Amino acid sequence: AAFSSEEGMMVTDPDGVILRINPAFTRITGYSAEEAVGQKPSLLSSGRHTEAFYRELWETLVRDKCWHGEIWDKRKNGEIYPEWLNISAVLAENGDVTHYVASFSDITHYKEVQDTAHNLAFFDPLTDLPNRRLLLDRLRQTLPANARNGVYGALLFIDLDNFKTLNDTRGHDVGDMLLVEVAGWLLTCVRAEDTVARLGGDEFVVMLENLGDEAEHAATQAKIVGEKILVALSQPYMLRDYQYHSSSSIGISLFQGTTETVEELLKRADVAMYQAKNAGRNTLCFFDPAMQAVLEARATLEVELRQALSQRQFHLHYQMQVDSTHHIIGAEVLLRWIHPERGLISPIEFIPLAEETGLILPIGHWVLVTACEQIKRWESEPQTRELVLAVNVSPRQFHQPDFVEQVRAVLEQTGINPGNLKLELTESLVLDDVNDTITKMQALKDVGVRFSMDDFGTGYSSLAYLTLLPLDQVKIDQSFVRNITVKPTDAVIVQTIIGMAHNLGLNVIAEGVETEAQRNFLESNGCPTYQGYLFSRPVPLEEFEGLLKH
Repeated sequence: AAFSSEEGMMVTDPDGVILRINPAFTRITGYSAEEAVGQKPSLLSSGRHTEAFYRELWETLVRDKCWHGEIWDKRKNGEIYPEWLNISAVLAENGDVTHYVASFSDITHYKEVQDTAHNLAFFDPLTDLPNRRLLLDRLRQTLPANARNGVYGALLFIDLDNFKTLNDTRGHDVGDMLLVEVAGWLLTCVRAEDTVARLGGDEFVVMLENLGDEAEHAATQAKIVGEKILVALSQPYMLRDYQYHSSSSIGISLFQGTTETVEELLKRADVAMYQAKNAGRNTLCFFDPAMQAVLEARATLEVELRQALSQRQFHLHYQMQVDSTHHIIGAEVLLRWIHPERGLISPIEFIPLAEETGLILPIGHWVLVTACEQIKRWESEPQTRELVLAVNVSPRQFHQPDFVEQVRAVLEQTGINPGNLKLELTESLVLDDVNDTITKMQALKDVGVRFSMDDFGTGYSSLAYLTLLPLDQVKIDQSFVRNITVKPTDAVIVQTIIGMAHNLGLNVIAEGVETEAQRNFLESNGCPTYQGYLFSRPVPLEEFEGLLKH
């Protein structure tokens, strides 16, 4: 009677060899009695479970004389299916196992119903995006994790502009088509670990995670994603035979998980979204007024930075480099931005922005050309023809594939002696891609350009590569020079750098020299060249040329 059950059944010996099966076994698995008897249950293995799973199953069976649970098996035709499995041990009078009896049922339909219920509970049926419930669940998990790790995330609340008009004029089915298209575009704008959810109607939320531990950086990253979304959602949509132009308004709220609740976060992003609506739509706003102000100032600075080059607002200042006799042997050129209304803008303020936006490329090229043109003018005068100009090269500039060709073109265009041009590279730039760096440096060294490693001693790995780099000079960083007369460890570091440079046949220069005591220490320890306020601040060209005459 038991073997006539609708459940699949099999009996094995104590070693797990199948002795008998019932008709339901064949109906569920596809294996006949002739094919199954004499085999082991591993005949049905799906490959989805680990060895540890089966080991634990058998340990439980040996200990408790029974096991039950959900398992994935494979039919004869290769189809993998879920089943509910019960295994019981049959014991002899002495307690030894004589057989194992297994019964199982195919729960494919149950799993499908379960998955459908899960999807209905946690996913939007129209767009297949997570719904409000799943978004809130993920936020509740993210907030404490961010608080522990001290990192920021961001919520972007997105509302489609004039969506109600589309629904009213073209019908809800066309509106639904737009929502599906929008969901697809949103997914292209974020990373795999981010969440895109539909709250309902035309409201979507994007949750960005792991945006770093600095609020301004996190805000910048969130803004970049927001602007990407604005562009993506403003593309024309073909809804049936109707071309529709849409836009969106986005509110952004940063979170670190320390004080905010999930409900507060959503409310803040929602408030910011309405601010974006009031600002004219097709735009984004931050909930935090201070952060909004910072980003607006940054955006203004970026616009003005783009204009600065064409409007000739950039200037070069020159900080002399001298030898031990105070004879000027050259200078480092330093970029200055003189804004027509704001006056001198600090390089600390605009250089990182130039790097981030890519504007450092045209700016860096202008600096190189302007410096080489000045070298050419000096070469016509006996007292200045030996001066060497040091030009800082940014990582983004150096890592352009055609950087070597660019420098060669400037050398050819200006016709200078390449030995009067010294390119300063930072340790971090060199270590980004050592092989590429060596190749480019060697190509320019072959035509006579000199190289100095700036900020030497502040990195971590340069010593391992120093012998491979075609350098002419290392520059001792001012952070060490500042303390050489008061901090013994810095004095030892400086002495070590000087000794190492000499052993490698490299010239060494110290920057940030401000006192005679510092200069005396450097000179007595074998550093022959200096740069710093003791000799001169960075000054405009006319003032520098005046210093040359003294």
